[in-house]
Amino acid sequence: MKRLWIVALSSAALGLALSGCSKPEPPKKDQPPEPTAEQMPTAAAAAADYAGSTVSAQMHDPIDRAKQAEVTVLDAAKKQQAEIDAQTSGGADTQPEQ
Repeated sequence: MKRLWIVALSSAALGLALSGCSKPEPPKKDQPPEPTAEQMPTAAAAAADYAGSTVSAQMHDPIDRAKQAEVTVLDAAKKQQAEIDAQTSGGADTQPEQ
């Protein structure tokens, strides 16, 4: 008797679960689907930055920035090496800049 109740309740629960599931309605052919994802503002900003520039500028801008960074790094390295040389050659009265 107890087993009969379990089978009956399980069947009823399964029937209710399956009856609640149905196929979603297909989208209408006349209307395009609504967008579901939001646009990322960073991607839009990046696209806007490049929208007005030429392909040549887009290719050369990163190279130019890298060349400027290289000059800055090399100047800082020369300055640091000069300070190290001054301190190791007996000029201990000079303090490194902070």
